[in-house]
Amino acid sequence: MATRLWQPINICYCHHVDRLVALEAEMIYPAEWLPDQAPRIAAHRCSHGLDCNLDGRASCIWAGTNPNLDPFQQL
Repeated sequence: MATRLWQPINICYCHHVDRLVALEAEMIYPAEWLPDQAPRIAAHRCSHGLDCNLDGRASCIWAGTNPNLDPFQQL
């Protein structure tokens, strides 16, 4: 059976929540009996996206509230 894990791929400081946040990717690793397949990326999320959504202000693309701001691309 395939294994799904959220792994951080980038870290930056977010001014919206005033702390370091991680851009995470949901990696799907194949079963051990399919060792020649590379892992696949199924989704992306911010480690503090839920905090931003509960704040009530528009924050960034990874929280789903502001499609024009990507803090991980500004690095």
